[in-house]
Amino acid sequence: MKLLKTCEIIEKKSKFYGFLYECNSEEDVFSAVEEQRKEHHKATHVCWAGRIEKPFFERACDDGEPGGTAGRPILSVLQKRNLNNVCAIVVRYFGGVKLGAGGLLRVYSKTAGKLCE
Repeated sequence: MKLLKTCEIIEKKSKFYGFLYECNSEEDVFSAVEEQRKEHHKATHVCWAGRIEKPFFERACDDGEPGGTAGRPILSVLQKRNLNNVCAIVVRYFGGVKLGAGGLLRVYSKTAGKLCE
């Protein structure tokens, strides 16, 4: 696995750090996620989505965010950009202001979009 790009977005005092990895297997995806969990052990959430072309693998994880507000939007960006053999990870540090389901969906999509520019 290889780190391709990073970004940072601040939304209502919460910090979102994005990481895009090149991954060639399901194991690479899980290794990248574990690497970020260790690096950001104090983070509130480590949400991610991964897509591998062969053998086919596609998965997303909300990591405690409300269902469908984090992993699914990240995966949707990867699908729309037709990106394969990648893992996009968004690490969130909660800033004290709740964003609501719509706000979370927007900021996770925005962070993933920035990674895929």
